[in-house]
Amino acid sequence: MADGSELPVASSETAGIVIAVLSSFVNGCTFVLQKKGILRSREKGVSYVTDLVWWSGTLCMIIGQIGNFLAYNVAPVVIVTPLGALGVLFGAVLASWILEEHLNILGKLGCLLCCCGSIVLIIHSPKAEATSRAEFEERLFDPVFVTYILLVVVLLIVLIVWIVPAHGTSNILVYVSICSLLGNFTVPCSKGLGLVAPDAFGGGAASGEALALLLGLLGTLAVSILTQFYFINKALECFSSNIFDAIYYVAFTSSVIFASAILFKEWTALAVTDCLAMLCSLTVVCVGVVLLRISQAALISWRKEPTKDKMN
Repeated sequence: MADGSELPVASSETAGIVIAVLSSFVNGCTFVLQKKGILRSREKGVSYVTDLVWWSGTLCMIIGQIGNFLAYNVAPVVIVTPLGALGVLFGAVLASWILEEHLNILGKLGCLLCCCGSIVLIIHSPKAEATSRAEFEERLFDPVFVTYILLVVVLLIVLIVWIVPAHGTSNILVYVSICSLLGNFTVPCSKGLGLVAPDAFGGGAASGEALALLLGLLGTLAVSILTQFYFINKALECFSSNIFDAIYYVAFTSSVIFASAILFKEWTALAVTDCLAMLCSLTVVCVGVVLLRISQAALISWRKEPTKDKMN
C-alpha cells in the first residue's frame, strides 16, 4: 500500500507548477507593458512613471514576484525554475503583437535553444534543498557561500559604479548581468522566508533569532527586487524587450543554479553524466544567446536572389 504522505507532496508540486505557469505568463507581460509605456511616454515627451500602461506592467511584475514566491515555497526550485522559460515565449508573442517587434527565424531559433538548454541545465543541476530553518541557516552562513555572496556584491558594485556609465546604453549584457546576479539573493531569500516564518511567529526560545533572520531576508529581498526593477527599466529604454527577456532569463537561471549549488552543496555528488549534460546545455545556451544577439542585424530570406545573365 502506498504511503499516504506522498499525496500531499504530489499535490503541493502540482500547485507549484500551476502557480509557476501563471507567474510566467504575468512576467512575460511585464517587460512588454513597461516597454510600451516607455515608448508612449517618449512620444508625449513626459516621464514613463506617469504612463498608465507602464504602471500596469509594474503591477504585473509585483504579481509575478508574489507568484514566484508562492511557487518556490510549495514546490522544489528545480521544478519551478524551468517553467520561467514560458515567460520568454509569452513575452515574444506579446511583443510581436503589442510592440510590433519582429523576431526573425534566427531570433526564434535562439529563443528555442535558450529555453531548451536552460531546462536541460536545470534537470541535471544539484537538487538538494533545506527543509528546516536550522538547516537553511547553517547553509546560509557557511563560509563558502558567504565568500561567494561577497564576491557577487563586489562585482555588482563594479558593474553599477563603473561599467554602467561607460557601456550600459550600448551593451545589453551590462544590465542583464546586474539583474541576473541579483538572482543570487532573490531566490534564496524567497525560499528562506517560507522556512523561517513558522519559527519566527510560532513562539518559543528561537523565535527572536528566527524573527531577526526573517527581517534580514525581507530587507535583502526588497533591495534586490527594487534594484532589479530599476535596471530592467533602464534596459528597456535602450533595447528590445524580446532580446532582453530571453537573455535575461538564461543569465538569471544560470546564476540561480550556481548559487543554489554552492548553498546546498550538492555539486559534489554530481555524476559524470550530469556534468557532461550541464556542459552541453551551457553550450546550447551560449549558441542561443549568440543567435539572439545577431538576429536583429541579420536579414534572412528563403528566396533565391535572382542572378543577372552574364553578357557574352
